[in-house]
Amino acid sequence: AEQITVLSGLEPVRKRPGMYIGSTGPDGLHHLIWEVIDNSVDEALARHADQIHITLNQHDGSCTVSDNGRGIPCDLHPTTGV
Repeated sequence: AEQITVLSGLEPVRKRPGMYIGSTGPDGLHHLIWEVIDNSVDEALARHADQIHITLNQHDGSCTVSDNGRGIPCDLHPTTGV
């Protein structure tokens, strides 16, 4: 147990992204895109959004997902202050 390093905040994601998305290759990218789309669908199912736009850009291989839902919470967390 003393050899285990506990990482907090975004540090673990930066150090070992594959642990959180499964891979840093195409499979990991697919997983991230799926999660973003799933979040938009959750907003729509909860009746907080009625539009979801997904754009696959063939010029640079990018993907854009947007919805008119509530967005990302941006208040300070009461425990961490972040």
